Amino acid sequence: MEIVVLGFNGCLGAGFVGSVDMLKLSSLMISKNGRHEPFSVSTASFDGRPFKDSSDREFDVDRSIAAIATSSAIVVPGYLCDDDARFLSTPSIATAAAWLRHQHALGALVCGSCSGVFLLGEAGLLDGRRCTTTWWRHDELKTLYPAAKAVWGAPLIEDRRVVTAGGPLSWVDMCLYVIRSLYGADAAKIAADFAVVDTAPSTQSAYVPPSHLTTSKPFLLEAEHVVRQAGEAALTVQGLARALGVSARTLNRRLQRASGEMPKQFIDRMRFETARTLLETTACTVKQLAASSGYTNEASFRRAFYRYSGMTPGAYRTRERARQK
Repeated sequence: MEIVVLGFNGCLGAGFVGSVDMLKLSSLMISKNGRHEPFSVSTASFDGRPFKDSSDREFDVDRSIAAIATSSAIVVPGYLCDDDARFLSTPSIATAAAWLRHQHALGALVCGSCSGVFLLGEAGLLDGRRCTTTWWRHDELKTLYPAAKAVWGAPLIEDRRVVTAGGPLSWVDMCLYVIRSLYGADAAKIAADFAVVDTAPSTQSAYVPPSHLTTSKPFLLEAEHVVRQAGEAALTVQGLARALGVSARTLNRRLQRASGEMPKQFIDRMRFETARTLLETTACTVKQLAASSGYTNEASFRRAFYRYSGMTPGAYRTRERARQK
């Protein structure tokens, strides 16, 4: 069996390298266990040449996608791009999409994490299928691929050999899922034990607020969705209660039971988490972030951000970019 990890300009280096390392180490440990033969892990780019990730680091690959006749599974990491419409409309993406579609038709398990799910959408593989992506691109996914059955808040979904997963770090769960699908639960357990993660999709590897994926708290998920959907519109406690179809008193009681927060605290935290994620994944200005996170002005946004993080938005972005290099 051969698992192919796809690399391309703008993709997240951690998703590419992390998937390769996890799969190769897992293959080694599984074969040492004596119950399974090792599987092959290879890397490919659209044209076989080195590519640069979202932090401008260059990576070599084993070959081009055209050189791969068949595969057992394909892993597509997320990417970071400020002009997504232009990125997805390039000839290289069209070539990769056609290859993914062909590989799936031949029986491959095709997997996308985070924004990498959009490449599966370009291949037409999401049409008529349940799928998910990172929370801040959920609505965009629905708009671009209306035939897809996008599920809000799901950490990982497989629908007829198409696997989609949530945030930028969801490749951990996705790699375990690939191993489980190809080799079985015992092999996935060996890999998970070695990697010090749970064998079941953990939902903690996806970079989203922990409560976002707490499927045992559907009211909390719905409340988070309402706050994020509000965008630039000012959302009050009364407005949140109306959107959820409950009274302000009931909202207060249920939120405190689910998250330990008062409604105003809940709204403020969700706005902060939205802004924090956008700081890490986009080049938006602080003024743009303030507006898209629902703050009435930049000054109030800066105060709120400092209250939750202990630093200014600019300092936070500088620190996170330094960590990625």
